[in-house]
Amino acid sequence: MNHLTPLVSVVIASYNHAPYIEECILSVLAQSYPHVELLVVDDGSTDDSVERIRRLQAEHGFDFQVQQNQGLTRTLNSAIARAKGELIVPFGSDDVMLPDRLAKQVAYLADKPEVGISAGNIELIDSDGKLFPECRQRRDVPFRRMDFDDVFMERKPYAPATTLMIRKEALDKVGGFDSEIRLEDLAIELKVTHAGYYIDCLGEVLARHRKHKTNSSKNHRFMIDSILRIYALYSDHPQYEFVRTRFLNSMFLKCSNRDRKLARDLLGQIPYRYWSKKTWRGLMRLYFSPLEKA
Repeated sequence: MNHLTPLVSVVIASYNHAPYIEECILSVLAQSYPHVELLVVDDGSTDDSVERIRRLQAEHGFDFQVQQNQGLTRTLNSAIARAKGELIVPFGSDDVMLPDRLAKQVAYLADKPEVGISAGNIELIDSDGKLFPECRQRRDVPFRRMDFDDVFMERKPYAPATTLMIRKEALDKVGGFDSEIRLEDLAIELKVTHAGYYIDCLGEVLARHRKHKTNSSKNHRFMIDSILRIYALYSDHPQYEFVRTRFLNSMFLKCSNRDRKLARDLLGQIPYRYWSKKTWRGLMRLYFSPLEKA
């Protein structure tokens, strides 16, 4: 394998994203980088995703498999086991790559074996593909190198899941994605940095992330349960309680006037000694603000 032009394996796990899947796949096929292996797996979609993907597969000849629903991380692991690339790119079936994304990341990683994951910035688009207002965009986050503590303690801006490029050797070293944890990006970023690799985030936009009603991030209980399970894997870290309760305080504030039952559940998990300004702001919202509609 030529290490200047390594094979990149892009893995798309598709699930009920029929309105978006064609644009997603075409953005991978349109990459300026020439050595790309595309693997698409439909994970039990009930819409017409499979028909749409099959039409593209017949024209472009990428690897496509259909399976009963297994969940994202199991689907990624099985596809990665078949992948031939040195670099792995898990990519959301509702997102869009910019044309030079893979070329820029491959060039950056060429002489940096200490970097297990390359990432970059994103643009936010809505369900119709329109850009969000500038006040919602964060295109200009500067370059940052992150170790485990940077990720675990959120000392630097996160690496967006939409832009991850992971060394296959790093994935193999940590045993791949955790099949019991459905929130794959934070879990793999912590596993890879815990193994001694860095995450380097380029200070430029590499992809467009689509925000819509069925995003996993809209399911607050799922997000909270998943992140707490991930943090618990590192409960021996000296800052574990700080990290855990800071997260609970943030989610309590977020849910306090959106899902009051969930907010009360969260409040009960925050010891009084860890209350912060967010706790008090959340209490004001919980008892004095009107309930926001979802």
